[in-house]
Amino acid sequence: MHTLLIEDDLTATFLTKRLFYHEAVPGELTTFESPVAALAFIQAQVAAHTLPDVILLDLNMPVLSGWEVLDALAPMQERLLGRCLVYVLTSSLATSDMARAQTYPLVAGFIHKPLDRVELHAIQERVREQRRA
Repeated sequence: MHTLLIEDDLTATFLTKRLFYHEAVPGELTTFESPVAALAFIQAQVAAHTLPDVILLDLNMPVLSGWEVLDALAPMQERLLGRCLVYVLTSSLATSDMARAQTYPLVAGFIHKPLDRVELHAIQERVREQRRA
């Protein structure tokens, strides 16, 4: 499972990497602190038809917020849907953020930080189901 983590908080990135390691998640975890760099990477992946299976996206980041990243992904939506699952991974407890995330067709789920093993296994199962479809 190729996972892309877009997260500016180094502690959150460390915890996610550690979870992936301890749960022996097969595949690759690519991390970006910069949402701008992550978008360029995703655009290149779309062009090369080598999409990540999962994108874990923080909402509150400098330069571009997670909302702005989702807006930038909208033109690629047709190529991403059914091939790449996007999860909002945030410390926000605002119900308005959860409701807003549900308005984006690309968003497969809303997860409160830190990601835990139950959520990680659920994501893995959803990726397996997506591959079978």
